[in-house]
Amino acid sequence: MNAAQRTVRRVDAFQQRHGPLAFLYGVVKKYGNDNGGNLTVQLTYSLFTTVFPLLLLLVTVLTLVLANDPSLRRHVAHSAFAQFPIIGSDLSRNIHVMKRNSAFGLAIGIVGLVYGTTGLAGTGLYTMEQVWNVPGPERPGFVPRMLRSLLFLATLGIGLIVTTTLSSFGTFGGHSLWAEAVAELLAAAGNVGLYVAAFRVLTPSPVRTRQLVAGSVFAGIAWTLLQAAGGFVVNHYLKGDNAVYGTFGTVLGLIAWIYLGAQVTVYAAEINAVLAGKLWPRALMHPPLTAADQRTLANQVVQSQRRPEQEVLTRIWGTPMSAEEYLAAGGAVDLSVVGYERRLPDGSEQAERAAEPAPSRPS
Repeated sequence: MNAAQRTVRRVDAFQQRHGPLAFLYGVVKKYGNDNGGNLTVQLTYSLFTTVFPLLLLLVTVLTLVLANDPSLRRHVAHSAFAQFPIIGSDLSRNIHVMKRNSAFGLAIGIVGLVYGTTGLAGTGLYTMEQVWNVPGPERPGFVPRMLRSLLFLATLGIGLIVTTTLSSFGTFGGHSLWAEAVAELLAAAGNVGLYVAAFRVLTPSPVRTRQLVAGSVFAGIAWTLLQAAGGFVVNHYLKGDNAVYGTFGTVLGLIAWIYLGAQVTVYAAEINAVLAGKLWPRALMHPPLTAADQRTLANQVVQSQRRPEQEVLTRIWGTPMSAEEYLAAGGAVDLSVVGYERRLPDGSEQAERAAEPAPSRPS
């Protein structure tokens, strides 16, 4: 073991000893194991096809429900478009023009909302199945997926209306600091509730609702902070720039904003999965494999199961070790014990560790 490797091992031992740091690395590591970057890109595309028709529908509902109160309608609409502070003004102007000039365009927008949200729900379901390493037989079929998609559409619409109403509270207090602070807190609470509901709809039923709360709190607060930061940037640095950048700036700004939201969402789901499976501490270098490393690798293999009658078996050579134990052993891995986890054909889980001499390793 050279000096560089020994230094990395010591850094590894340090992060494994400190719970918050080990948990943070465990989340980042699992994000990479699950190809979180690809999941984020897929969510970004699906969200991009949903944003415009969803806001169009919101404007239409506001027009019908608040027809006799233009001031309230204006306040609530302003709060809705503030959900996308970088390009909110352009969205507001363009959607109002579409609503005013083309009833056919409105109908197309609603159809596009249903189609886009169905695709978004499908992408969300797939993302949660990957994050939670759900085997094929436990993934919902076509009909349950469609029902979940419709439920997700209702959740998204109701959630947007609720969070918009809560965030608009600050507009009724003028520009007072306390009203804006209360509005941000209410918006954060609404965002947390929306994430809990969305995660519950998209996450397989074996996962309990309480296991979805921690990541939802993180995502709700992070999204609220992103909105506040975006509004600050627009108000102080980007005023008047839309005329220069035009359509390209609007589209790129929207994609960038949605990408940040999608990444927050995937990381929030990873937080829930890591907490539920106790998937930390993870090792920076292998060998050795920690217990969390072994569980993660076993979950990834079991995820490949496609039929209920199929049995998937994974075997790991050697007992789990921390970085400190590995250094104390002089960089040697004990292969006298075989650790393995298996999933039985009926879908139940069984974890076994046999204290027996390791059989001959395959060449």
